[in-house]
Parts: sequence; C-alpha cells; structure tokens
Amino acid sequence: MIKNWTLKNKTRLVVEEIPYLKSAAIGIFIKVGSRHEPPELSGGSHFIEHMLFKGTPQRSAREIAESFEGIGGQLNAYTSKEHTCVYARTLDEDLSTGMDILFDMLFNSAFAERDFETEKGVVIEEINMYEDSPDDLIHDVFAQKLWQGHSMGSPILGTLETVSQFNREQVYEFYRSSYVPANMIIAVAGNVDSQQIKDQVESYLENKTEQEAYLPKLTPQSTPRFTNMVVKDTEQVQICLGVPGINYHDERRYTQNIMNSILGGGLSSRLFQALREELGLAYSVFSSPANYSDTGAYSIYVGTGPGKIGSLFQALRHELDKFIREGVTKEEVHRTQQLAKSGMYMGLESVMNRMNRMGKAMLMYDQLVSVEEVIERIMAVNAEQINEFATETLQADNFSLAAIGTEEALETLETEFKRWWS
Repeated sequence: MIKNWTLKNKTRLVVEEIPYLKSAAIGIFIKVGSRHEPPELSGGSHFIEHMLFKGTPQRSAREIAESFEGIGGQLNAYTSKEHTCVYARTLDEDLSTGMDILFDMLFNSAFAERDFETEKGVVIEEINMYEDSPDDLIHDVFAQKLWQGHSMGSPILGTLETVSQFNREQVYEFYRSSYVPANMIIAVAGNVDSQQIKDQVESYLENKTEQEAYLPKLTPQSTPRFTNMVVKDTEQVQICLGVPGINYHDERRYTQNIMNSILGGGLSSRLFQALREELGLAYSVFSSPANYSDTGAYSIYVGTGPGKIGSLFQALRHELDKFIREGVTKEEVHRTQQLAKSGMYMGLESVMNRMNRMGKAMLMYDQLVSVEEVIERIMAVNAEQINEFATETLQADNFSLAAIGTEEALETLETEFKRWWS
C-alpha cells in the first residue's frame, strides 16, 4: 500500500508499506544539483553533500557514523545535475532512529570553518582522482562542449579552481536557501506504519521556513556538431561519440531505452558483440542515454588502443549504418522487453529500489506510476518505432566527438572522424 501526501511547507512524502520485510529505506530528494549553481559555486551542491556528514550541534561526524553502524544501518548520499539525494537503509525497528540522524544532518549541518577547509582538500583530491580516470572523465568532456556556456555542461564535482576558492558564508547561504522543505521529496519503503512516518516527518518540519527555493533554470541549447579533444598521456584513447537527446518527459523514452539495450546497452548488444567479441577492437564499448527535465544526450563510449582507431571507426560506422538500414528484429525487441520486465519485477525485492523509484517518480513527474503501467508501455514498443527513432537519431552526420588521449592518437582520431562525416 502506498500513501502520498503534501505536508506542511509543501514537502512531498510518499510511503510504501511492505509488511513482509524486516528492513526499511528512506531517501530525501532535494531538487538542487549542479545545473542550479552560479559559475563561482560550480561544485557547490556536491560540496554541501559532503558537509552534511561533518556534524551538527547535536552530533559530531564520528557520532553520525557510529550511530548508524550501531544499528547496522547504511547511510549515503549522491549529487547529480538536477538533484541531490541523502538516503539510508536500516532494520524496520531502527528506522525511527535513522530518521532522527538523517533529518538532523539535513537541517542542522554546522558547516564548521575547520571542517569546511578540511573538506575542500578532500573534494580537491576527489577531483584529482576523477581526472586520473579518463574513462569517467570523458563523459564530462563531452557534456562540457555539448552544453557549452550552460551549467548543464559543468562537472558535478566542480573544478580545482572553483572548489579551492569556496567561501564558507557563500556555500552556507546556498545550502540554507536550497535545502528547504518545499524543495524536498521524501520517500520511504519497507515494513513501516505510514501514519507513524508522516507524524515523525511532520515533527521535523515544525518551525521550518515556508519559503520556496529560487533556483534559476534556463533551458540549455545543444552545441552544433563539434569535436572536443583533451591531450593526456594515456595508454588507451577514450572516445565519446554523441548526439543531442530527448528529455525524460518525452514519451519516446521507452522506445529509446529498448533501442539502447539492443544497440549497446549490455553484453549481448550489437556493438559489444561486434566491436569487442568478434573484432577485438575495444576492451569497453557501450551506449547510453542521459535524459534530463528539458534536454538530453545519447552517446556511445569506446576505450581502445591508438593503433586500432581506423579499424574501430570503420566498424562502428558499419554497425550504425546497418542498424539504421536493416532495423531491429521482432525477436530482439521481445528479448529486450522480457529483460526489462524481469529486471523491474526483481527490483521490487529491494526496499532501496522501491524507495528510489518512488522518489524519482515524484521528482521528475510529480506523480507515481505503477510498475505495471511502465511495463505495459515497454511492451507496447515495436520494431517499427525503434527503427524510426534510430533513423532520426543515429545518422552519422548528427554525431559530435569528445576524446582523451595522446596528441598523436588524437590527430589520428580527428582524421578518422572527418572521414566519418564524409
């Protein structure tokens, strides 16, 4: 049974009671991410996520960690381009204790000056580590150029320059103005009592501000066809080929997801089987959609050796042309639909999955959509719809290129990409 409320201060709360389990999960989704940051605060949302764990007037950072370990719970958070989530999982009998800690962190983070300066060093090391992982970094390199001049193209972690210059008062003010009840969605799933959860959440909202967060949200414009090359002394060349995509309100997202699974979304996908398993041209290859509230991207990632660039581009172009020319088969569509169906149903066995699914549905669509309804839409996708979407999306001259590698490898890559367009 699922209950859905709008509480005082416009906080949204959704609770699913699952009485046959012994665990529970809570997620607090805050509608602020890297796209909402001014340029000088790039990385601010992620930094605030870190600071939530550094202590409150009631609990030190150590006490927060020990309190959760003391009940055998799990506590974590993440930041994305459009939202931040703080979440926890506990035994059902310990959820109330976990919620006390979570809401204390959320509303009462101290942002002590000493902790602030220490955490700047921690995040700077995180950025350095990220930049030493070119297979992760390449997606930021692509986004940076795709949405150039817009905060959607900024890295979620921020940059060494912005983080090192963070001012405690400025970041704290961003936290206080963004982490307000009206900007939050709370999702709970597990062996819980809905009314009890509602009462407890409402107690945390007492005397909290009724103001809404003002977060500028200009729609980004995608940069026309581009190349973005980053010279780095790496053994492999990291390649991201991509096109502007659809937003998550677009009903074609179901078609896109089935298409993606067939093309490059898994080990049985066409690109993985052809480029890695049959031709040995890459160690890693996959495609993926990125859908946001008002924009999107669709990309193909490949990690390969400099000596294989020419053969790789030829084979990749062949596979994409074949995908458009011949289309997908009914058998491929049915197999992928069954995979999606089983994945969704098996995901219901996890309280974390159930919580996350409800929270994101409210965040993105402001309504709950049943698993059965989603599966119905997935099963309604047909080969003709996929072929039409692929023809519109995957034409060679739609693609832009981002790459990380040595100067020599990138020169070869640029030459091959010019042939790709011709």
